[in-house]
Amino acid sequence: MTAELRIAVVGAGKMGADHIKRITERVAGARVSAIVEPDAGRAEDAARLAPGARRFGGLAEAIEADALDAVLIATPGQFHAPVLKPALEARLPILCEKPLTQDSASSLEILELEQRLDRPHIQLGFMRRFDAEYAALRELVASGESGELLMVRALHRNPSVPESYTNDMLITDSVVHEFDVVPWLAGSPVVSVEVKHPRRNSLAPERLSEPILVIMELENGVLVDVEMNVSVQFGYQVATEAVFERGIARIGQPSGLQRWDAGYFRVKDHESFTTRFAAAYDAQIQRWVDAVRRGELIDGPNAWDGYLVALACEAGVTALGEGGVVPVARPERPAFYA
Repeated sequence: MTAELRIAVVGAGKMGADHIKRITERVAGARVSAIVEPDAGRAEDAARLAPGARRFGGLAEAIEADALDAVLIATPGQFHAPVLKPALEARLPILCEKPLTQDSASSLEILELEQRLDRPHIQLGFMRRFDAEYAALRELVASGESGELLMVRALHRNPSVPESYTNDMLITDSVVHEFDVVPWLAGSPVVSVEVKHPRRNSLAPERLSEPILVIMELENGVLVDVEMNVSVQFGYQVATEAVFERGIARIGQPSGLQRWDAGYFRVKDHESFTTRFAAAYDAQIQRWVDAVRRGELIDGPNAWDGYLVALACEAGVTALGEGGVVPVARPERPAFYA
């Protein structure tokens, strides 16, 4: 393919608008040709970020108008399946933000639809795999330079969350990322999940019981603990410490200007995912565009990876509500996703 890839972005909220701006300003070989958003105000705002993009109320209209070559899905998770189905029927390359769908049953339905095609068409938006620090840590694990990986300690902190954020979303909207990236780092799937409740943060919204400590066991025996904390007040942090036989490795520390004054040391931290993972999002979209233009369609986590994460999230939600160690289902990978 020599012409620019025409991308329809479905969903023009915060994530969708960020992707529209990214594709327009920083991604080579592609342009936003269509904005699919039923909210007229959001669609109008998004259209200002992509001059020339056509606006549609639904994906079917955009497909009927031959307004796209590929689709990027940036709607909330509960609206993914209704977009994925017509996109697969049209045999479009797809980049779908996490999660694949809201539950494993509907994710499995999407897998079955995709397997009617000649090859995988869906890439999942687990952007941490495209972060330079995560990639370096994965290379260290694989190299064996520091010996075997023994434990992983992770933290995932938000200053606050919107009113629409529910208690289950501690797992399904936040720890969902760790359910993908930690097995990718360690080269081993999650086999069980446990959730511990420490002392509750009095500053957390009434509807939330947090922070929480999520404990995962991987098939290779590596233990993982994740601090999930969405009312930390001061900034956005995602960091990981890996414990090896010969030393430790740490990623995700604040960077930039360091200041010592008035008896304090300070370095500015991130305030949201849009800055912490800006470069990772850029790399993810660029590699997807390049793969589609080469005819390979995806270059990153696929729908099977999304299905495994859905299974882990369901175990995590059960552990969150009922306690105890909850096993994670371990289905056999279809040859289609080998």
